[in-house]
Amino acid sequence: MKIIVVGASGTMGTYLCNEFEKEHQVVRTDRGNAELPLDITSPESIENMYRKVGAFDALISTAGPSFVGLWKDLDDAAFRKGVEGKMMGQINLVLIGQHYINPKGSFTLITGALTYEPQKNFANASAANAAVEGFVRAAAIELERGIRINAVSPSVIENSPHYFPFFPGEIPVTMKQLEYGFRKSVFGANTGQIIKPC
Repeated sequence: MKIIVVGASGTMGTYLCNEFEKEHQVVRTDRGNAELPLDITSPESIENMYRKVGAFDALISTAGPSFVGLWKDLDDAAFRKGVEGKMMGQINLVLIGQHYINPKGSFTLITGALTYEPQKNFANASAANAAVEGFVRAAAIELERGIRINAVSPSVIENSPHYFPFFPGEIPVTMKQLEYGFRKSVFGANTGQIIKPC
């Protein structure tokens, strides 16, 4: 299977690439990738990435920039970081990617527990997550050629301890739990699902 991983150099992306490469062809892409750069806030960059990759079987997105900071610093410009990044960036991965993906392929987007349990400093991410999850449910009933779409929605992950203070009382999701959430989406049969690894 040919799997594109967006955000391949991040904490989640690196782990997933290393695991899935044991069994499948993995195409790594992100903003800093010299061979296959991708800025998900740019539809043109997304289109160029797909043209270079060609037909593929699955896309995993672990990317989604959003504003993290104090409520008093959140204004229109700051809020658009999540709208253009985590929300429209991931939506465009699907809207553009549907023309390149093989029949019966799958898209897996990333959201998070902030959708349901907001925390201070993350209003932008909570809103973007909720929008992406709504899109996943809607796209699932309209995508053609047997193409599936799901979102993985973890809480704070064990390999990101710098975020622990922002999630008091949350038990971190292990990287193995995260991996199997993505495996369920990519290799399973469900569509329109919000998968919560735990």
